Amino acid sequence: MQLFDDLDKRLIAILREDGRAPVSKLATVLGVTRATVQNRLARLIDSGAVLGFTIRAREEYGPDVVRAIMMIEVSGQSTTRVIRSLRGIAALRQLHSTNGKWDLVAELSAESLADFDRVLRDVRGIPGITNSETSILLSSV
Repeated sequence: MQLFDDLDKRLIAILREDGRAPVSKLATVLGVTRATVQNRLARLIDSGAVLGFTIRAREEYGPDVVRAIMMIEVSGQSTTRVIRSLRGIAALRQLHSTNGKWDLVAELSAESLADFDRVLRDVRGIPGITNSETSILLSSV
């Protein structure tokens, strides 16, 4: 198990906010040399603690876009296979494992109710999914 010191935690926190920050900026913010940042990044990547770098784009939601949260129950040992299948569905925005009655929680986004209905059928048709419950997100408060 990887143990993170304070510098690792601060570096990861900055990268969560700006995964495209240049090494020179990271070094300045952290108060260390560029070489230290590069070494830490290499170690975090090699250890698997950092899986990659990405951007977070603001989602533009029109009045007809349907967003929902779907709780998913998976049978037996098929979780890995189900996750792989779910990742292939473009309308799935985020996927989380969880505890309790549901094994996975998915955030979905569709262009219309008809598209949303198709996405639900696609998800529910994946072998290994035994049950699901979906709540449409009406508004953010």
